[in-house]
Amino acid sequence: MTQEAVNPKAYPLADAQLTITIMDLIQSAANFKQIKKGANEATKTLNRGIAEFVVMAADTEPLEILLHLPLLAEDKNVPYVFVPSKESLGRACGVTRPVIACSVTSNDASQIKGQIQQIKDAIEKLLI
Repeated sequence: MTQEAVNPKAYPLADAQLTITIMDLIQSAANFKQIKKGANEATKTLNRGIAEFVVMAADTEPLEILLHLPLLAEDKNVPYVFVPSKESLGRACGVTRPVIACSVTSNDASQIKGQIQQIKDAIEKLLI
């Protein structure tokens, strides 16, 4: 996917290295049952205050179906980021279908808490 093909509304877009790191963490979070897949589930986690960060696919068509998530995430002070492909996001979530949005949920006893914090910091650097 070329950078030009991505909708300019999909901001901030993770670079290739950050995308790989995010996908790896999403895979780990899926193994630890710390992930909610889909725009509706991500919205619920934000409203309930259990979302650590939100990941959305930039190649969603139309993109407007998930553009309420950045607004909600900003209200709740939750970092959010776009990745280029919904297919790879779906694979990282452990499903065969494309996933347009997912959120990693909080769990204090989790073994991946440190990794989650690193990704949150990296996403917040993109937003500055």
